Amino acid sequence: LPLCFPQKLWKMLESDQFQSIWWSEGGKCVAINEELFKEEVLGRGGHQRVFNTQRIKSVTRQLNLYGFTRMQRDDQRSASLPEFLAEEAAVSAHSQILYYYNPCFSRAHPQLLETCMRR
Repeated sequence: LPLCFPQKLWKMLESDQFQSIWWSEGGKCVAINEELFKEEVLGRGGHQRVFNTQRIKSVTRQLNLYGFTRMQRDDQRSASLPEFLAEEAAVSAHSQILYYYNPCFSRAHPQLLETCMRR
């Protein structure tokens, strides 16, 4: 049975296979390095393909359909060192970091994943 979008997203975040997507805000937000994500995730083909699209707009549309809201980050930085370093590396590479939040999608509460429904 194929995984639904939130389950795929969760597996990606929990995997150390991807450098372009990580938990931010102590596991409450999803951070995506847009340029690296396009290359690393959406550029995959064949049996390694994660999503049925190669467009970042389609992924952001899925995020919105599942109740994620885009967060604006100014000079706010993550509290944990790995998050901070990942964000600093991405910023220094002139990449845009996209932050998304969903109250039913939290690293500390995997049981809430099943309440992440498509609108």
